[in-house]
Amino acid sequence: MIELAKRVGNREAGEGLLFERSSGIAVGSLLTVQQLTVADVAGILATAARLEAMAAAERARLLAGRTIALLFYESSTRTRTSFELAAKSLGAMTTLVSDKSSSIEKGESLKDTGLTLRALGAEAIILRHPASGAPSLLARMTGLPVLNAGDGMHQHPSQALLDLRTILQRLGMDESTVDAKTLAGVTVVITGDIRHSRVARSNAMLLPRLGARVILCGPVELLPETALGLETHAGPPLEIERDFERALAQADVAMMLRIQKERLAGVALDLGEYVERYQLNAERLARLAPKAVVMHPGPIIRGLEIAGDVADCAQSAIELQVAQGLAVRRAVLVRAMGVTA
Repeated sequence: MIELAKRVGNREAGEGLLFERSSGIAVGSLLTVQQLTVADVAGILATAARLEAMAAAERARLLAGRTIALLFYESSTRTRTSFELAAKSLGAMTTLVSDKSSSIEKGESLKDTGLTLRALGAEAIILRHPASGAPSLLARMTGLPVLNAGDGMHQHPSQALLDLRTILQRLGMDESTVDAKTLAGVTVVITGDIRHSRVARSNAMLLPRLGARVILCGPVELLPETALGLETHAGPPLEIERDFERALAQADVAMMLRIQKERLAGVALDLGEYVERYQLNAERLARLAPKAVVMHPGPIIRGLEIAGDVADCAQSAIELQVAQGLAVRRAVLVRAMGVTA
């Protein structure tokens, strides 16, 4: 059922939405993983499970008649499609706006595009943008709930949530009782282009809060000592390991990342050497981590960061990650729209 906006603690009503007094951002916005408490994370995963268990017809009534805009300034396959399918499976109407097929191409500002979407009836906006902080800016300018679908090299919170659910399911852990010790004893090794990765940043900020040990691995060009703000990181410590084989031997989860060639301007990187030192191939996996869960947020460059046969092997959870995108993004959408599932 749809909950009417009302004054709650430090939140106040406004135009049918709940707002944080201090920020002017609509409650239900998902901008960073840092804004989520462990209880919030547990609630999102519980909602995802409830929505999965619902009959399709019942699920489709939850957001019937509601309008959600997808505003994408960067190309996307998995994130855009799963958000769109999630919204439609809940009964919502969606509209897709991209920088290649709208007034954005003519130079329209993010503010004016957001206000236009609001004037046309959008009740929430899903935003992917190359500039870090753009979702927060849009949320303040429009007053609408905004879901961050990736902003620059900053955050990708729904990806971290779906990665968490994937880990819990593949390790046979109880996702109904998520707390600060849920991942105690689990080591997650994130390897690759961490310097430019919003996925790495969001996972590195979320997983340790649930008890996981997180090891970051890569060459200094892609993993400087100051990566992810390690020097000021608030929360459980993150570790850096340059030797991939030493890191992999400790992994319960091996999360591989794409080399983001589009962001490598001015970075000298020998790809042949990278493959030799950091590629996850079948020999390394069998020798060092025969039971580890293999993950990758996509898009995959087969033969570079991961061998094709490893991407398709029994240890791979890559397709499950994609499927979890639909489940988790349904949950964050009903949260954004103030609906109880």
